[in-house]
Amino acid sequence: MRSIWKGAVSFGLVTIPVKAYAATEERDVSFHQVHREDGGRIRYRRVCTVDGEEVPYSDVAKGYELPGGDMVVLTDEDFAELPLPTSRRIEVLQFTPADQVDPIYFARSYYLEPDGDGAKPYVLLRDALEQSGQVAVVKVALRQRESLATLRVRDGVFVLETMLWPDEIRTPEFEFLEDGVQVRPQELAMAGSLIETMSGPFDPSEYTDSYREALLALIESKVEGEEIVRAAEPEEEPAATDLLSALRASVESARKGRAASVGGPAEARAPEGAAATGEAAEKAEKAEKAEKKAPPRRKTPAKSRSRKTA
Repeated sequence: MRSIWKGAVSFGLVTIPVKAYAATEERDVSFHQVHREDGGRIRYRRVCTVDGEEVPYSDVAKGYELPGGDMVVLTDEDFAELPLPTSRRIEVLQFTPADQVDPIYFARSYYLEPDGDGAKPYVLLRDALEQSGQVAVVKVALRQRESLATLRVRDGVFVLETMLWPDEIRTPEFEFLEDGVQVRPQELAMAGSLIETMSGPFDPSEYTDSYREALLALIESKVEGEEIVRAAEPEEEPAATDLLSALRASVESARKGRAASVGGPAEARAPEGAAATGEAAEKAEKAEKAEKKAPPRRKTPAKSRSRKTA
């Protein structure tokens, strides 16, 4: 791996020199833009809109457009002179339980390796942080952007996870949240049973990128000159007439699928799955009877929606 940043972790009066490496890489199948008729590569030129001349990459700078249309040009030297302490330092701000950080804030992950004589203070902070069960909240500047980030331990090394700022998180303003939608107790009980039936330890190696595999197979068939055969669409089961019936069918399907994945026919493992399904069905039936005996509930009026003015 090639480091993308060098600096130091600032922890009180302790300074830990580190290098940062990208912790992830995308496995997307990459394509070039080509001419459909002959496969020739499509090329783009960097052309200045003022004089119409092609501009070499070494002469390309960044520009910030003002409301009136004027452009403020910023060079690499301008960015290098920014008075930003975090450009070469990961500043520890506080420590907090990991579950208090909403995952929606996370952006990218980086591994940190001790640099030079930083191994001992690195290991000291690593072990202390792991023992505390918390994460460090830090501030760092990477790729011309300052970010909050968390520092946690994974496989014996620090993982720096950059975060979005609060004003970069959108609010889900969906109409159904204001409509007072209600579910019946028996539906909730059956849905809970479905979740329980489908629960298990998470192992990402059990899952594959089916689209990528199909895409690579398509490319290979093109290379070999084979006829491309469209994959058969899976047969769809008839839709259930109501939500509760759909949930019951889903629980049974999940039970059979879990039995098949563990090994052995579903019938041989029926007691465990049947117990879960039967218990949920019993709860749902009791809830349904209770609902019939109870007096009719008034419908919750939908909240008035505020209309935004243009």
